[in-house]
Amino acid sequence: MLFRRRGRNLPRKRQHHDVASESAEPIRYGALEHWVGFNLRMAQAATFAAFSRLSKEVGVRPGRFATLMLIGRNPGISQTALSRANGRDKSTLTPVLEDLVQRGLVRRKRTNNDRRAYRLTLTPAGRKLLRQLTACARRHEHKLDRIIGPRDRARFVTILRRIATEI
Repeated sequence: MLFRRRGRNLPRKRQHHDVASESAEPIRYGALEHWVGFNLRMAQAATFAAFSRLSKEVGVRPGRFATLMLIGRNPGISQTALSRANGRDKSTLTPVLEDLVQRGLVRRKRTNNDRRAYRLTLTPAGRKLLRQLTACARRHEHKLDRIIGPRDRARFVTILRRIATEI
């Protein structure tokens, strides 16, 4: 697969997860090579895998980081609000929360008004883990900054947010 950079086609750096590097067959991507959606998915998979390697140091899967961060920054957040903020539906979020509660990282408290609703807060162990994961995330972000460049970072994040909210 080739990517354009400053008017030239450059061979894409092969990653361990790249199908082309695992097989002797060349892969023809066709229109996918230039489609934003496909390249966005490939970039997300690569960054998720890289962060996953870092988060293994603290023994947590990377998907837990955003959940812990959102609860930590919004003590008492409802599961519904957390679901919206995290971009997960409630059925996907529930097992994640169950795991975090069982591991003693998150505390769930029923609300007084609606006995079906819960408010979420981090436990001391959850706050400690969040600090460790945040350190991993900062290292990960520094690597991304070297790739994206400081001048393009703000614009890139703005574009990603527009995609997330407008599509």
